[in-house]
Amino acid sequence: MIYDRVVVVGGGLAGCEAAFQLANMNVPVELVEMRPARRTAAHKTGYLGELVCSNSLKSEDINTAQGVLKREMRKLNSLILMAADRCRVPAGSALAVDRELLGKLVTEIITGHPLIQVTIKEMENIPEFGITVVASGPLTSDALSASIARLTGEEHLHFFDAVAPIIAVDSIDMNKVYAGSRYGKGEGDYLNCPLNQEEYEVFYEALLKADSVPLEGIDEGLYFSACVPIEVMARKGKDNLRFGPMRPVGLPHPESGQVPYAVVQLRQDNREGTMFSMVGFQTRMKWGEQERVLRLIPGLEKAEFLRLGVMHRNTYINSPRVLTDTLQFRGKPELFFAGQITGVEGYMESAATGIVAGINAARKYRGLEPVALPRETLIGALCRYISDPAHSNFQPMNANFGILPPLENRIKNKRLRNQHLGERSWQKIGEFSEEFVK
Repeated sequence: MIYDRVVVVGGGLAGCEAAFQLANMNVPVELVEMRPARRTAAHKTGYLGELVCSNSLKSEDINTAQGVLKREMRKLNSLILMAADRCRVPAGSALAVDRELLGKLVTEIITGHPLIQVTIKEMENIPEFGITVVASGPLTSDALSASIARLTGEEHLHFFDAVAPIIAVDSIDMNKVYAGSRYGKGEGDYLNCPLNQEEYEVFYEALLKADSVPLEGIDEGLYFSACVPIEVMARKGKDNLRFGPMRPVGLPHPESGQVPYAVVQLRQDNREGTMFSMVGFQTRMKWGEQERVLRLIPGLEKAEFLRLGVMHRNTYINSPRVLTDTLQFRGKPELFFAGQITGVEGYMESAATGIVAGINAARKYRGLEPVALPRETLIGALCRYISDPAHSNFQPMNANFGILPPLENRIKNKRLRNQHLGERSWQKIGEFSEEFVK
């Protein structure tokens, strides 16, 4: 069959990656995005590729799963990482970006590509004919969600995602905080608010008593583990926060050398360094309560909150029942899915599936069979994980070494084992790129 173009639904990270891959493989693309004509509860701009939650794309250390994933994506010409490199802000060994600059740059690249046509409208139904990549994201509109549900024959699964507050840097009491990255990685890229035991206990008690936005009929077990609200974590035990987002390990005070009882970290959120986000402080506390409770943290007594925490619903399909590892819809090979709607969790994971869907939609357009990435790569392993019919109770998954097949020779040392897994992935992604990315 001859196709005139490929339709990509959704202008988030996955949709932009898919469109970019297609266009660079000389395939005409129509990218359909409903913003800014219709906004969502979480997005703040009309830019393509907007980061909704954190401004961190996580670690670049190649001995970590996130570092290996990024290296694979760079090999496959990732648009988001190319743009992120030009918008980065200091964050130690992590890749963090000025989110507004990133959205602006991604929008300029996509709209400036001669083979990509951007259409601003709400896509209410999946097209019946032609090649389509659905990358509508976790905030898929009600109408399109209903269309997907009719197609899949499955009810959408769901979980809830929470966003951390952002603070104006000039409202932070710098006499009470200190700069420093955990274990000295980076050049003191984070601001650290230290708490002694008494301060921590006062904060903890206030957090427990704070009023939160009700989520009627929602099981709190549906939170994704990386986005559990701070107040929900607190209810699991008095020291739970001290072993989680407020852990002080690796953050000694530069003057005294003493490790605080607990620490709240702030990460630079824009290039100018005027905005800092609270690391791991996703919350659904009511806004007035957020200001009251968070100002109990040393250094934040007079904090100006440029954005308070919010919570929104994320939806994803039951991928093991309906997708193949090429991200094609079972029974409708012209239809691909990508991004968080497939059940991958995280910015980079979402973008990576967009790359896969873009490559395979391009192959379909050319009359070639779509291909699965090597199972020894993290991208390939993720696609296999979310499409494995053996998962009867499917939950969102992010990149980790546990989803990779084991090495032929067992290595007990974790760091050495991860290094070998990364080296194997690099070899396999190189072979794949040489054969299929042209």
